Amino acid sequence: MERLSVLIIEDDGQLAEVLARFLRRQGFDVETATSAREGVEKMFARVFDIVLSDLRLPDRSGIDVLQEIKRAFPQTIVLMMTAFSSIDSAVEAVRLGADDYLSKPLQLDDVKMRIERALERRRLQARVADLQQQLTERYRFGNIIGKSKPMQELFRLLERVARSSATVLIVGRTGTGKELVARAIHYNSPRANGPFVDINCGALPTELLESELFGHVRGAFTGAIESKPGLFEVAHGGTLFLDEVDALKPDLQVKLLRALQEKVIRRVGGRENIPVDVRIIAATNRDLGEAVRRGEFREDLYYRLNVVTLYLPELRERREDIPLLVEHFLTRYARENGQPVRRFSTEAMRLLMSYSWPGNVRELQNAVEYALTMSNEPVLTIRDLPPHISGIAPMERSAPPEHEPRTLAEVEKRHILRVLEETGGNHAKAAEILGIDRRTLYRKLQRYQIPLESALRGSPSHEE
Repeated sequence: MERLSVLIIEDDGQLAEVLARFLRRQGFDVETATSAREGVEKMFARVFDIVLSDLRLPDRSGIDVLQEIKRAFPQTIVLMMTAFSSIDSAVEAVRLGADDYLSKPLQLDDVKMRIERALERRRLQARVADLQQQLTERYRFGNIIGKSKPMQELFRLLERVARSSATVLIVGRTGTGKELVARAIHYNSPRANGPFVDINCGALPTELLESELFGHVRGAFTGAIESKPGLFEVAHGGTLFLDEVDALKPDLQVKLLRALQEKVIRRVGGRENIPVDVRIIAATNRDLGEAVRRGEFREDLYYRLNVVTLYLPELRERREDIPLLVEHFLTRYARENGQPVRRFSTEAMRLLMSYSWPGNVRELQNAVEYALTMSNEPVLTIRDLPPHISGIAPMERSAPPEHEPRTLAEVEKRHILRVLEETGGNHAKAAEILGIDRRTLYRKLQRYQIPLESALRGSPSHEE
């Protein structure tokens, strides 16, 4: 492993030599300079990882040296050395970009500790920058799959929305990718280096949700043994994603409206107004306009959230994207598991293209992963797909193929029975998966003489 290089700029030759010998014993490659001019010349002749510079040099100020080095080599770690009387200048040097300062007379153990601390801080910064780059790459718009007309229109809107600071409302059914779109907006926006914080508003009771969003002060309620910042504060300088925003109760809608209008929040039990700089992206799978008309959602909050609305199409509205999505999932699974990329047979792909996909992209991804798990063959067939899609019962997968012909009615009856079994006898869910309404499902149950109690077996609450 290559040794880290250190340049010591110090006009006290004896001190420079003591420091150089010590750092060489620690494994560093060390050079010295006795003036600012010599130090800058050496720096431009060879880039050093670390510079230790005296704050007061005979020909120039150490502050000037610091600024010149940081302009040309921003990644170089610079530690300023100063006498006690110059501490104010050292603090100013840190403000101008120095990584730390060392007080004279130097303690060699302190020198070692501060260098190690600066190196660790730089490693963490590099790691954060690398992770930030990975996130930006992962959530770039090109990674949202789709060539259909609805998706192309969405891409055009996303590019404009990301550059703005406008509040965004994402509308789409479950599984259409609302959170993926929200993250893509954030990581392609000027706030990309800030935090992305998400919360599902429908997953928590109102009392806990209020504390999660706005924080609380110590003693605000039983169990509040210490103050805690809310997600608005955590997301300061970044983006707060409110999924299922329609689930907010009226009192929380009022607090959210105030935060949006005044850009301040107040913790539960607190009196202090806390300024917050947060971009809000909200999402819902309901018609919020209809919720407003029914008095379930505040009209003023609706218009605050509905500055820009993005509609995410259901998968059945963009069937031409299914082959692209399938290829994407197959490739990703192969890469993650170190396996060759597999493919679906023509018949299986035809079935995937014709299925209704009530669970949208998420259901398609699950179906692909299911097939990859069920088969080790390079070509995946209909028999490898989930039973509610293939219409093949699990026991039939290992059974030899039947030689006697099977009528279409028999296939349909088996498929309905399988879907009813998969849904625990829930008629509404079964009808949705089958792509028919419940009245049609009841007619088919009667036609195929499937007893109603059989269809309901295993489901204590079978009607929605």
